Amino acid sequence: MTKFDRSKENPNQKNTVMNLYNSGLNSETISLELDIDEDLVREIIENENKSNKEIGKEAENKKLSNHLINKFYLDAVIDIDTIIKESQIRTWNALKSKPELNIILKETQAILEQHAESKLQLVMLHIDLVGSTKMALTLPIDRLTMIIRAFTQEMTKIINLYGGYVLKYIGDAVLAFFVTEGKTPDKSNTDNSISNNVSDDNNLSSLQFSNVIRCAFTMIKAIQEGINPILNQYDYPELKVRIGIDFGEVAIVQYGIDIFEFEKETLKTPHLDLIGYTISVAVKMTSLAEPDHIVIGNKLFDELDDASKKSFKKLETNSEIWSYVNQTNNGLYDVFTNK
Repeated sequence: MTKFDRSKENPNQKNTVMNLYNSGLNSETISLELDIDEDLVREIIENENKSNKEIGKEAENKKLSNHLINKFYLDAVIDIDTIIKESQIRTWNALKSKPELNIILKETQAILEQHAESKLQLVMLHIDLVGSTKMALTLPIDRLTMIIRAFTQEMTKIINLYGGYVLKYIGDAVLAFFVTEGKTPDKSNTDNSISNNVSDDNNLSSLQFSNVIRCAFTMIKAIQEGINPILNQYDYPELKVRIGIDFGEVAIVQYGIDIFEFEKETLKTPHLDLIGYTISVAVKMTSLAEPDHIVIGNKLFDELDDASKKSFKKLETNSEIWSYVNQTNNGLYDVFTNK
């Protein structure tokens, strides 16, 4: 069997070993498959598991407060041009070989477990590919799955950058949520002694909602200027999306326990999900959007700052295409689209 020098790092070898290990193969099988010493395989696995645990603890502590990130003006620190360039590179690599799928939902699980069996005020974002049914009928399966995988990974990265969490992947769609901190103070309060504090709180509150809107615009831009130019070079169809976003109360429900058995270990995690009117509205309103456009609900619109509101116009609807009701006045729930 080939002996490798342990004194020199071999990143490719390490990645290959861990990919096989994470796919369910034991150290003996990996050793035979790669024709390397089993002791070396075990050493790589042990070192990586130890490193991941340490990183995981730091990441978990950081991510549990990740929703605080979107209380800052994120466009000032997020380089959209870099996002586009990296998206082009990953898409190009995906066309040449299997996409690099580094999608981890551990952060989502952690925040859901923290608030299990309770209600939260969340911004729900639903992004859906336009024309995916036609693509499914006309594209070979390898091309179709490559597009879906590349799309979901790029959208996931952008959601994470803006402090959001991916809840689930639904076919060719991504459903995500953003945790909001506090409520907008009562704007009718005219006490001069606290007016400055109220103004500051209003700005912070509006900012976290506006950041979600910026996230949506960044997603569209990454597709138009990042993914599509690469797809065009290889005769793939261009991607277009619709995005629906709304704000409201959502319940975190535990349905039971997920049990994963791996070798001699059993891992049990709560099976958690979100339910609520806000989710239904966000998903349904997505169909009202024009390609590469955003539709938002009235509750979210009311929370935006004046500058963000100017980017939207009221979308004309009727009961034949839109049946959701405003629970305050029993009329149709107003929705808005970007101009």
